[in-house]
Amino acid sequence: MDGSGVPETRSTCPYCGVGCGVLLRATKDGGLDVRGDPDHPANFGRLCSKGLALGETVGLDGRLTAPLVNGAEAEWDDALQLVADRFSRTIAEHGPDSVALYVSGQMLTEDYYIANKLAKGFMGTANIDTNSRLCMASTVAGHKRAFGTDTVPGTYEDLELADLIVLTGSNLAWCHPVLYQRILAAKAKRPQMKIVVIDPRRTASCDGADLHLALQPGSDVALFNHLLTQIEAQGALDADYVAAHVDGFPEAIRAARASDVSQTGLSDADLAAFVSLWLSTEKVVTVFSQGVNQSTSGSDKVNAILNCHLATGRIGKPGAGPFSVTGQPNAMGGREVGGLANMLACHLDLENPAHRHAVRLFWDAPQMPEAAGLKAVEMFRAVARGDIKALWIIHTNPAVSMPDVNAVAAAIAGCDFTVVSDITGQTDTARLADVLLPATAWAEKDGTVTNSDRTISRQRAVLPPPAQARPDWAILAEVGRRMGWHKAFDYDGPAQIFREHAALSGIAGGFGRDFDISGMAELSDADYARLAPFRWPFAARKGGRFFADGGFFTPNGKARMLPLHPRAMAAPVTPDFPYRLNTGRTRDQWHTMTRTGKSVRLAAHLSEPFLEIHPSDASAIGIDPAGLVRVHNATGSAILRALITDRVKPGQLFAPIHWTGETAPSGRIDMLVPGAFDPVSGQPESKAAAVAVEAFRAQWYGFAVSRGPILADSAYWAKTPTAKGWRCELAGLDRPADWEQAARRMFGQTGGTLQTLEDKQGGSFRAVLTGENGLEAALFVSAKPVAVMRDYLAGLPDAAITGRAPVDQPDPGPILCSCFGVGVNTILAAIEERQLATVDAIGAALQAGTNCGSCRPELAVLLRASQTQEAAE
Repeated sequence: MDGSGVPETRSTCPYCGVGCGVLLRATKDGGLDVRGDPDHPANFGRLCSKGLALGETVGLDGRLTAPLVNGAEAEWDDALQLVADRFSRTIAEHGPDSVALYVSGQMLTEDYYIANKLAKGFMGTANIDTNSRLCMASTVAGHKRAFGTDTVPGTYEDLELADLIVLTGSNLAWCHPVLYQRILAAKAKRPQMKIVVIDPRRTASCDGADLHLALQPGSDVALFNHLLTQIEAQGALDADYVAAHVDGFPEAIRAARASDVSQTGLSDADLAAFVSLWLSTEKVVTVFSQGVNQSTSGSDKVNAILNCHLATGRIGKPGAGPFSVTGQPNAMGGREVGGLANMLACHLDLENPAHRHAVRLFWDAPQMPEAAGLKAVEMFRAVARGDIKALWIIHTNPAVSMPDVNAVAAAIAGCDFTVVSDITGQTDTARLADVLLPATAWAEKDGTVTNSDRTISRQRAVLPPPAQARPDWAILAEVGRRMGWHKAFDYDGPAQIFREHAALSGIAGGFGRDFDISGMAELSDADYARLAPFRWPFAARKGGRFFADGGFFTPNGKARMLPLHPRAMAAPVTPDFPYRLNTGRTRDQWHTMTRTGKSVRLAAHLSEPFLEIHPSDASAIGIDPAGLVRVHNATGSAILRALITDRVKPGQLFAPIHWTGETAPSGRIDMLVPGAFDPVSGQPESKAAAVAVEAFRAQWYGFAVSRGPILADSAYWAKTPTAKGWRCELAGLDRPADWEQAARRMFGQTGGTLQTLEDKQGGSFRAVLTGENGLEAALFVSAKPVAVMRDYLAGLPDAAITGRAPVDQPDPGPILCSCFGVGVNTILAAIEERQLATVDAIGAALQAGTNCGSCRPELAVLLRASQTQEAAE
């Protein structure tokens, strides 16, 4: 309870895999107050910008509130019976593998468990896969090959105990800011701690690093193979640990010697510095994420990292070990319940007859598949072929997030029967469904999630479900009952499901598996309601670190080092497609923005899709600063705003993943990602498309603000919410014959007063629409990118037609610190007027950078630029 006297509810954040605890309090207007939970072991009260803005994302705009069948509202009874009947008939006529479920790391563990039980135990198909396949599947494969199970050896405490942190393929500062701040806080206390960032691109994580290795994309195996050879050559091998606990070292070292480290493109000095740091530091934690995983050789990259830790025995010890950080709030929970097509619940193996038999007996299941199902990319290809005839998609948007997305969207549209469970019908995938089922959202549903260090936390409901929305477990269980399996799916709530999951984990423990929470199998409903965070395993052995003394989950109890050879990326650069495109997240957005896109604060930081391109490449192509570019390859094309920067090397590009057909249809990066995937993990190669780039020469450029929807219809547009409505960047290839009519169509207004100002010779046009409530909308058009004060205009001031802020109303500029809404102009003015000389001084003066800290690198850039300008003057 805080100072208001209103009770708070403990829950967890719904974003990344850090699993931060939050304290929630419903407000009288149906909103939500959010603050960090000081007692949660993941974050100790700290939240990132996204977590801090959670209360701004729970509005009911766009929510799906009733079932829809073929676009028309239907009763729950009719919709669920239709789903049950169509799946039953499809299985009866075409066999179990003619149906599939595609699920999500947004689901709670209890929801995930029921989905897996329904598919594998009762429908009889292993065709259930998760969007975590796009995120962490290569880590799962690497762990299983090395350890025998998908085990994360260490804990978050290791990040603070380490003397060397290696961040590889992980922009932790932006994608997992709370963990990054824990590391920086530890480094502040122990300045001898070192941080190395391995990334082709200079990211915000490099700001606190002692060494940045800007290796060539895809060369991770060559780098860690080189490290392995030096481990042996320079006497860092832990021969006793390897002899007692590891197989495969001779084969692994032979393969490593055959690698060519020059593939990395790194200098001898940088390589020597990295090797020296690694070999001279016992407490090393190597943190890796999507930059390693999202590759056609992602599994090998993971095992190359694991090889080095196994060879040195630096695993499972305080401050030492490999550490995978997950991208979704319950990616780990999905792995625990067998949400992937090649797994069973509780880390049991689907293709192991003894495991399969034990689970079938436990579930009293009529049938169980004997072979792995189709992984995500293969699943949608099977849908396209007509092999899968009934498809159920839950809380994910594959028509945007999958590679080769046009083919995926066509497959979904052509499927005989598609069901989508989601909180909104306004996604590219939901629009293709035959049946839409309204599900509860975060803060409305109850269950558990597991974060990246195996900590299981409760996610609790604090808001009532809107209209007819239902929890996912209840929807899935009701379909199971209607398909004839009433007893197996007769649940009264998530606590009962959790107890069953915990009991099954005891059977897994009996097989010697790592995941065992059977100590929770007798938990009462009341105990479940007040369950505190705990780390698995939770049985005879309580949760902590794994493998310091061996004890691997292979048949002989030894880890396996693998012989690894660097492989080329699937799409080579060519004269036609000479640039390598990297993709990733921005600081303040999440996946396809169905939640974060509702927050005005978060949208204000980077409000449209962009392409980072090196100055030399931009100059050679003829791209102007802030101009538009067209990026294309054989898979598709996208139009993006140019961000000319040396953060990327010549020949390399970076673009964020978040924009969709709802927010910027021509700015979708998924259009450029081909369908190549890792042959072991099935994870797509999402960061290595080969593309061409050219300037996009529009006939006109525009910027619009409106209280109501902006109905854009041009070659390029990107819209974001504002405090008073919407803002939109636009560009077109054809000029409208009548700009006044075009403006009215754009704002969906036939009434009101439209004031216009047009310069036909110069190509500019300005329009302001007023109504009974004052200013309703404004449009600014120019032959070149429009130079107006966008953040000032987003407030729809009465003087909007000028495009400039009055002298007595200074424009704060683009938001840089989303946590506290501090703009660039405000920061620059404070630096000059108050003579601020450090990032900490900016924080003390304006609060900027004092919460999650993810804007501190940008603050440092502003500070350096201001100091450089002052020196020049």
